[in-house]
Amino acid sequence: GDASELERTRQYMNDAFQSGAMTCLICIASVKRNQAVWSCCGCFCIFHLVCIQKWAKDSLFLVSSPLTDDDFGKKDHPWPCPKCRFEYKRSETPSRYYCYCGKVENPTVDPWLVPHSCGQICEREFKPSCGHRCLLLCHPGPCPPCPKMVTTSCHCKKAKPVPRRCSAKAWSCRLPCGRTLLCGQHACENPCHAGDCQPCPRVSKQRCICGRQTAERLCASPQWQCDQVCGKCLPCGNHTCEQVCHAGPCGDCPRSGKRSCPCGKTKFTLPCTEDVPTCGDSCDKILECGIHKCSQRCHRGPCEICRQEVEKQCRCGKHTKRMPCHKPYLCETKCTKIRDCQKHQCRRKCCSGNCPPCDQVCGRTLGCRNHKCPSGCHRGSCNPCPETVDVKCNCGKTVIKVPCGRERTIKPPKCKQLCSRPPTCHHPTQEKHYCHFGRCPPCRQPCQKTLTCGHLCPVSCHDQALVKQTGSHQSAGPWEQPSEPAFIQTALPCPPCEVPIPVSPLPCHSANPYSCKRFCGRLLDCQNHTCMKECHHVTKLNTNADGKKAGPECLECEEECTKPRPAGCPHRCVLPCHPGDCPSCLQMVKIKCHCKLSVLYIECLKLTHADLKEKELLISCRNQCPKELPCGHRCKEICHSGSCPLNCSQKVKLRCLCKRLKKEVQCSKIQEGQVSLECDALCKEMKRKAYEIKEAEAKAALEEEKRRQQAELEAFENRLKGRRKNKRKKDEVEVEQSSWQKYKNLIMLPVFGVAVVMV
Repeated sequence: GDASELERTRQYMNDAFQSGAMTCLICIASVKRNQAVWSCCGCFCIFHLVCIQKWAKDSLFLVSSPLTDDDFGKKDHPWPCPKCRFEYKRSETPSRYYCYCGKVENPTVDPWLVPHSCGQICEREFKPSCGHRCLLLCHPGPCPPCPKMVTTSCHCKKAKPVPRRCSAKAWSCRLPCGRTLLCGQHACENPCHAGDCQPCPRVSKQRCICGRQTAERLCASPQWQCDQVCGKCLPCGNHTCEQVCHAGPCGDCPRSGKRSCPCGKTKFTLPCTEDVPTCGDSCDKILECGIHKCSQRCHRGPCEICRQEVEKQCRCGKHTKRMPCHKPYLCETKCTKIRDCQKHQCRRKCCSGNCPPCDQVCGRTLGCRNHKCPSGCHRGSCNPCPETVDVKCNCGKTVIKVPCGRERTIKPPKCKQLCSRPPTCHHPTQEKHYCHFGRCPPCRQPCQKTLTCGHLCPVSCHDQALVKQTGSHQSAGPWEQPSEPAFIQTALPCPPCEVPIPVSPLPCHSANPYSCKRFCGRLLDCQNHTCMKECHHVTKLNTNADGKKAGPECLECEEECTKPRPAGCPHRCVLPCHPGDCPSCLQMVKIKCHCKLSVLYIECLKLTHADLKEKELLISCRNQCPKELPCGHRCKEICHSGSCPLNCSQKVKLRCLCKRLKKEVQCSKIQEGQVSLECDALCKEMKRKAYEIKEAEAKAALEEEKRRQQAELEAFENRLKGRRKNKRKKDEVEVEQSSWQKYKNLIMLPVFGVAVVMV
């Protein structure tokens, strides 16, 4: 979110467009625009997709190798970025090729876009998040600071809100803060600032929690404890409080109430002045081994170590031995398994099988071919070389840092310093140009050497001209391929002097007369044009003729007639360039009539020589005008130019406001507002009757709605009365029956049965 992100974005854009500038730090090779890549979200460094997948796989294998025997396979280890070491989860291993913004999978190669870009709007959220999204096209590197303009107040909210960039919306008005500090007594005196105010810097006399001591302390920390023990008598009357400077009551005596014996099986209720005795039962607490219990009687203090003898198996599982339970058993057998580097044996005593990573140094030559791998012995490819190399310009003043191994293929930086080499020609100084490698460009200063005629040579310097060398090598036969022509630097002689002589139009090196290179200018036979041939000799002229007339060596006029045509005639003269006037134009002109519906063919001569009235008649098609008047009716005039007349004579029907009365009048009078039709008494009587009918209908509807609501109210009250009666019946208390009433049926039925049998 700061200006440094903008500089990083500029650097990544330069690297993206500069050929060969992007380098994959894993394989130390150039990243091409048609290769699948992956970009780190921490440092935005770009790698080949295949390289980063292999890197993640090897990193997960190395990191997941157990550092201890208990951690093997229990953790989901991450893999780091090769450059910034930003950690990614195993599930975040890249498997597909996306553009920089992550919208398009496998973006197409477009030479007009940034390589590996989709060309769409980025729309990634700015960091730190401000609610806006990046509006640049899909680009490498971090997004620049948010450029949106927002209206925001200062930190203390005292100043008026001002518009600022969203990336720098936090600002200070430099006025005193004035917020109440945590002490509740003083106000913050610092200038307007972000976040919470600092603790109060003032000093005051304050009592401790128990109130025994007073000391000068910072106002920001009023709660403090002294070093004195409370010493107040507890409610038991036998002991005192042993807490250090506390607030509130001391509480009950810790030795009061029921207390357990050391083993916790028996509880005693004793005075606080007596210690709890042992119960005499076995202790039975679990020992440190976690298997056996303490066999001693109830005792105070920790239990002893487990001394029972058990059959123990060593860690590697090859040997067993009977020994005390608290002692570990490790055999002397050395592990022969190969470690994760697949090169060296474990050689650890009594190994459980989860061998630790190899502790030897790798030592393999890295991809840069300059350094060796300093990491521990491992499988797979080594990490990229962490070293950087300085690539300098020819003068050594401009330096760029590149990954080690790329200094032989990277282009040297462009230096803005001027070249300091001495000139190779006869000039005392050379032209100014920037620092470069190789030979300097050819000198372009004027030669200025003195020629034999005394003038100075005006052409560019030719002391170091490249000349093709020919005839220096004879081929041995037709089987030998011709070699490329060789160029050598040599000094060329100065060209002939081209300075003009004042008394002659010829240059200095040529004094012989020849053509002046201007046009001849003699009048041709057409009497309209002159000879455009270069200055030449004219022979066989008539002595009586004018000296400006064209001769046989002059050109013949082959142009068309360019004399002005009559006004309105668009055609050319049918004759070639000729003297005198042009003939009359007899061609037919295709033209549309005034209403633009018919096409007319008229002689150009008639059209150009006609006056305004005649042209009006010639261009008319003699049909009715199809244009519509503002009232909506068709124009009644014959095809004419200009706008149609507004006096429409069409008969239309005019109605009153209630649409009962109607009358036929001329349309133009209605448009002018001269005629109107008002409602009569019958119309007003009909309106009044219609209003009374509507009012009666509304009143009847209102009465019907009142009757319906009254019926619903009566029905609801009836239902409510029925519910109250049922509730009163349920609330009645039943009368308890006597014993004779409960059991009389059980007694009388057998008696009547016996009587019936006897009868």
